[in-house]
Amino acid sequence: MNLTSFSSGLIGIIAIAAASPAFAQEADLAKQLSNPIASLISVPFQVNYDRGYGPDDGHRVTLNIQPVIPISLNEDWNLISRTILPVISQDDIAGPSGDQFGLGDTVQSFFFSPKEPTAGGIIWGAGPVFLLPTATDDLLGGEKWGIGPTVVALKQDGPWTYGALVNHIWSFAGDDDRADVNSTFLQPFVSYTTPDAWTFAVNTESTYDWESDKWSVPINFQVSKLVKFGDQPVSFTAGARYWAAAPDNGPQGWGARVAVTFLFPK
Repeated sequence: MNLTSFSSGLIGIIAIAAASPAFAQEADLAKQLSNPIASLISVPFQVNYDRGYGPDDGHRVTLNIQPVIPISLNEDWNLISRTILPVISQDDIAGPSGDQFGLGDTVQSFFFSPKEPTAGGIIWGAGPVFLLPTATDDLLGGEKWGIGPTVVALKQDGPWTYGALVNHIWSFAGDDDRADVNSTFLQPFVSYTTPDAWTFAVNTESTYDWESDKWSVPINFQVSKLVKFGDQPVSFTAGARYWAAAPDNGPQGWGARVAVTFLFPK
């Protein structure tokens, strides 16, 4: 066999494998993960590392536990529950403030979402978002209760997914000595999923604090691969993040992100 025929045969084998039902199913699940309100139970464990806090170059490691649970309301509508519960380990983020470890504040969102996209292929959801003061240390949270609206809209076109998630939270109760919460969160995103279930994504998770008139803008670049262990699909993610803007005492420069997501198709 010459090199040309061997190469042609290898390409053919790869193409057949990528078109197989197993690969197609994994690619479909990987693409669903790019949809924040997919009708798919998923449990991500996402670890972020950031540095450059304050004058002492403090650092923070945050494990975000982010279960997404869709609930069928009727033939036409789903209710999607999205929870972000942070577990934080940090050092000198407010000058020589020492080490803290524990829970941060929880963000709980609910999206009412049609089961079918619009005629133009738009997938959307809207509902309330809540800020819960679950922090176990003063320096791990704001000690405020908050509420506001949240909305997400996206389109999936072939291997591409693009859209944005937005919310705004106002505090309405909590410790009077702590700063009020009045913040807008913007998360535009775009991703590309290959036939063999690799996903390449970029997004920002920007926050504008209306109390201090300051932006926090981390830009995330990440690569994910969905695999199966027996019948259990799992997605592994790794990437980098760059802080394009942050408050004076906020994180600076480059950070890192890794994640493991367990999927439970319905």
